[in-house]
Amino acid sequence: MMISLPYLLRKENICHISDGSVHIGDRRVFPFEKRFEACSSVEEVSTALKSMVTQGGGPLQVAFTTLRFIADGMLQHRYAYSFAELTRQVGLLISARPTNTTMRRVMLALLDDLSPFCTQDTPVEDFVRHLNLLVDTQEMAYDDLYHHMGRIGSTLLEDADVILTTCFAEHTFLLSLAYAKEQGKNISVLVNETRPYLQGARLTYPSLVEMGIDAHIITDGMGAHYLSEGKITKYMTASDLVCLDGTVVNKVGSLSNAVACKYYGVPYYAFSISPDPTKRTSSDIPMEERDGQEVLHCLGRATTSEGRALYPSFDCIEPSLVQGIVTPKGVLAPSEIARSFT
Repeated sequence: MMISLPYLLRKENICHISDGSVHIGDRRVFPFEKRFEACSSVEEVSTALKSMVTQGGGPLQVAFTTLRFIADGMLQHRYAYSFAELTRQVGLLISARPTNTTMRRVMLALLDDLSPFCTQDTPVEDFVRHLNLLVDTQEMAYDDLYHHMGRIGSTLLEDADVILTTCFAEHTFLLSLAYAKEQGKNISVLVNETRPYLQGARLTYPSLVEMGIDAHIITDGMGAHYLSEGKITKYMTASDLVCLDGTVVNKVGSLSNAVACKYYGVPYYAFSISPDPTKRTSSDIPMEERDGQEVLHCLGRATTSEGRALYPSFDCIEPSLVQGIVTPKGVLAPSEIARSFT
């Protein structure tokens, strides 16, 4: 059986270049529409990322594609051939999503690798070739890592497991389920809706159905109910960030489920392709607080009268609530993160 990605995770559907623009798959309207947000500048790409056109692992792929767009613009003289200007443009991408630091660290590393090739004596064609080669190499490395971590994650899954998940855990979680299915394991998933954008209902659930994984949608407050009935065997999520002390940062609502899992003796595993070596504890994290007005609406419709609301975007899940973190180096206990990633 060939492991294939669902529609949302195929590169061309996350982001591609067409007609002189960067086209980002608009996850805000999926699965009702398969629409793309066209961005004709890096500034517009940054705005799209801030507006949640894509999220999770999506911004990293968008950043890779945007670098190719910039490189093409240098050749066509739409963008200045200047390392300083490239650094400014990368800064726009980085600033769009401050809590998830993977894209930031990958982009800054690319700039470091690229800087020796940007001199007054380097023709623009050579610089662009080096830039595209670095992006290609990074993309291929991440493709391999996704499948590698999917295989690792599948070893945690047992036949007849019922998995609770929150938000859209993307490549590594979905590939873990795909590899478990290939191994003949029957897995079921309970998917939190994930207010206010409903990423669980709109992104995770359709992807699972497309992959032939048994799944049910539940509201964000139902996790503890099914945990209390003994119907959930594992809790698995992505992580927007993992600190060196093993703190996991993920979509708001993850913490309450992790606490309930600890109470009922259900293990919680988070996937992290790249724990952040610059963040020792949660106190080092700039937590993103989004406009509370977003909570007053769902799918473009008001859910209450106009008023005031709060929207902390992420939860910090302390290490004592985490059974293990699935990384490229294996399934690690929170206490093992620091010595494995520094």
